[in-house]
Amino acid sequence: MSTRQGERDLGAGLQNRGVIVTGAASGVGRAAAVAFASAGARVAAVDVDVDGVHDSVAALEEPERHLAVGFDLIHTEDIAEMVAGATKALGGLWALVHVAAVLKRQPLQDVTEADWDLQLDVNLKATFFLDRAAGETMIAAGRGGRIINFTSGSFLIGPMSGSDAYVASKGGVVSMTRGFARAYGPNGILVNAISPGQIDTPMQHTDNPAEVVAAGITACPLGRMGRPEEVAAVAVFLASNHASFVNGATINVSGGSIMY
Repeated sequence: MSTRQGERDLGAGLQNRGVIVTGAASGVGRAAAVAFASAGARVAAVDVDVDGVHDSVAALEEPERHLAVGFDLIHTEDIAEMVAGATKALGGLWALVHVAAVLKRQPLQDVTEADWDLQLDVNLKATFFLDRAAGETMIAAGRGGRIINFTSGSFLIGPMSGSDAYVASKGGVVSMTRGFARAYGPNGILVNAISPGQIDTPMQHTDNPAEVVAAGITACPLGRMGRPEEVAAVAVFLASNHASFVNGATINVSGGSIMY
């Protein structure tokens, strides 16, 4: 492939670069691992589901180039060590693609302190320490990088279908992303968030009434749910050379269900 053709590719500049993808055992995380491997990156696939993440890596192009990491983000005290180990195994770290999250659907009146703490700890607290560990690793290397967080379209319109604690955490991710974008931008590290709408993943269907799923499809101008690979493609773009002036943004990938 010529240099000019390579620069036109969605994943331009990702060849042989180290990328950590969390939530990589299924859904958008797994699709992101596949997409980055296809773009030539070396992927550290991270998930609490150890068997699932090993299956994901086994399915990647040239699986021997990649790494499966079983890790529970609730253990924030170990995040820096996990990032350091993955960086060493990959030969460097260019991008963090942080997809992993936990959603417990339940009526507002049923949310306990433990329910709240689980979702805020995994979705927001862990994001802070993961972003910081990745960012400081990139600063030390002196070559810039990309941090890509995941929020939810509901951060803007509010919780639906029993997702109050989850959406609170995802609203925090948007504000946090902007803070990291300001802090790390001078070091050539671009920090952005992706805001998916209704995507056909296991999370979308877990404890979610069929009529709610159907209503979401009806409300989408495209008349369908998104596919995980359609979200993953946006992550690849944000990590590529093409997104060199995108920083502090929240990218709406909802098929028009949410517009802002």
